[in-house]
Amino acid sequence: MPNLVRHLPKVIVTCIVLVALGLFIAYPIGAILIESFVIRGTLPPERLKIVTEEALAALPQDESAELKRRWLDSASLSERVDATAMAFTLTGTLIGWDRKASYTDQTQAMEQVLANLPTETRPAVTQEIPIAHVMLHKRIALAFKVRAQIGEARFDQLRSGADNRTGLDNYLALFQQNYLFTAALNSLTLAAATTLFGVPLALLLAYAINHGGVRRPAITRALLLTPLVTPPVLIATAIIMLFGRRGLFTHSLLDQTFGLIDADQTNVYGFFGTMLAQALSYMPAAIIIFDNGLRRQSGRVDEAAAGLGARHGTIFAQVTLPLTWPALKRAIALVFILSLTDFGNPVLLWRDTPVLAGVIYDQITAYQNMPLAAALCCWLILPPLLLYLVLERIGARKRYSTGEAGSLSELPLPASWRLTLGTLTGLVSLLVLTIYATMALGAVTRVWGVDWSFTLGYFTAQGVDVGLAGSGYGSSERGLDTIWSSLAIAGIAAPIGGLLGVVIAYVVERMKPPGANLIVFLALLPAILPGIIFGIGYIVAFNAPFGFTQLSLTGGAAILVLNILFSNLFVGVLAARAALQRLNVAVDEAAESLGAGLFTRFVHVTLPMLRPALLLGMLYVFIDGLTTLSSVIFLVSGDHKLASVTIFNHATSGDFGYAGAKSVILLALALLAMTLVWLIDQPPGKKRFRQFPSIARWKSKNEQAFS
Repeated sequence: MPNLVRHLPKVIVTCIVLVALGLFIAYPIGAILIESFVIRGTLPPERLKIVTEEALAALPQDESAELKRRWLDSASLSERVDATAMAFTLTGTLIGWDRKASYTDQTQAMEQVLANLPTETRPAVTQEIPIAHVMLHKRIALAFKVRAQIGEARFDQLRSGADNRTGLDNYLALFQQNYLFTAALNSLTLAAATTLFGVPLALLLAYAINHGGVRRPAITRALLLTPLVTPPVLIATAIIMLFGRRGLFTHSLLDQTFGLIDADQTNVYGFFGTMLAQALSYMPAAIIIFDNGLRRQSGRVDEAAAGLGARHGTIFAQVTLPLTWPALKRAIALVFILSLTDFGNPVLLWRDTPVLAGVIYDQITAYQNMPLAAALCCWLILPPLLLYLVLERIGARKRYSTGEAGSLSELPLPASWRLTLGTLTGLVSLLVLTIYATMALGAVTRVWGVDWSFTLGYFTAQGVDVGLAGSGYGSSERGLDTIWSSLAIAGIAAPIGGLLGVVIAYVVERMKPPGANLIVFLALLPAILPGIIFGIGYIVAFNAPFGFTQLSLTGGAAILVLNILFSNLFVGVLAARAALQRLNVAVDEAAESLGAGLFTRFVHVTLPMLRPALLLGMLYVFIDGLTTLSSVIFLVSGDHKLASVTIFNHATSGDFGYAGAKSVILLALALLAMTLVWLIDQPPGKKRFRQFPSIARWKSKNEQAFS
């Protein structure tokens, strides 16, 4: 009995953790998988014919034949034309007349087409006309006539003509509908191009930072990682403001000033501009991976190769690159999946070309076709998964450890390498600075590209009445209300998420319950899945949880808090687990031997030692809550809007002033949060400067998963 009482708190805490992860991570993902197999909508002609024939078969044969004959004889002109057109469709015969013409004209044309049909085709078409007429115009009457024989389920299906079943139709639609297949090819092409361009660029930048290619590596690293703490569409918006049809360079400079181009024809819109925006957006996450990988390499290997006479190019190609392969494959998989699931940049820069993530967005917001959107989300997972499995098999039996870690090579870079890497890093850094300067300038410019006068109106509730701008739906979200809404929601999610991450790590590392591996897997699952899938999963799961509409969370602030919290929970879990693995378990055991209970040990012993992990988890949840888009864009409502979504709306409607103002404020809030975490994280009595933890220890969520 005493032993049971002793372990009861551990059992309760473990069960609470499992229920929370199961309810807010496993359940939404499972719900979207189930939804993808649901078929809703109008019955296709072939299935409607089968249902109708089954209903007619419930009647005596002579009565069924008499009904079809009588109903067809009493058909109006329009009904006969529609039935004949359906008969053509059922037999796979091309309708050879204009279906938009008047029914009188269609009747004449229809008779002519029927007369001209081949002798082997005409009987098949005419034979289908009676059943086609019943399908289209007498289905309800037939349903009530055979209601007792066919049952309520078949009765409802026949009467409504609605399809409500399970199947693979939504998955097969990708190959059956040209629009969807084209969108998938565009997404794959764009993701491949972004990966081929962005990953080598990130590798060279990380190499320059860690091997003396730049003079201020810490400042350069911080600058290149800044896009991690800003809204994801900020870069695309700034690129449009610089190189769009009314861009500062394309329109004001090259077109209006020098007359070298026509900005309406020569601009950044299209495949190249989208790829550039994605490469710059996802380059920081790849830099983090390469930065960690290069820091783990021992410089003695490079020095040994140089001692054997190898030139620097040979060392880089045959020593550095092979040792970087674990980081390289994670970066490839990460950038590929981020690009594949991105819809913000393509919507802004590649508007006339469909991509799969954009199609998913349209299916939900415009067509309310949740099952098809769910199936397309599942398709989005397959290419990155296959790519990752292929990359994992390459070099799987090789070892990439160099022994001593953290001792970078002291070999000086050749002057040509230093010049090349320094120039490349300088250009990319200048481009990043230009992007943020553009957004700041746009926030205080009256009308970008038209009226360059100074204004602070975009930071006020009244806004700026410019006449030309603000014509889109983004203009209805003026003022800073969405900023404070984002701040409140992220502020609620951050402490809960950080603390829950530490609790989960403590359960796994100290309690070691039987389901520890399952707990870790569930906590890390959102890191592997694209945010768009997690967001749609919450719509499906919590619109009527477990069939209870009274428990619906959609449209409220709670669903936003929960989504942000659980989609970023894993950062605190990973950080706390790493810290607990370094801490001596004897400290916890000593507190227990002195009579401290589970709660007392956790609060007064473990939690103070895990303060850095707690702060990091809180910081990540907070900043992602301010800047995330793909996951929450489906969850916002008229009463609860987020700044990242309104920035996207402003950008799509051309309200660059409002987009810039909100982006500047979000960046300031993110930097303020990082500063507060840095100050809190300082040891008591220590005044020495420490590297900014929010940049130095910042981990991209997908990079953590692939690690």
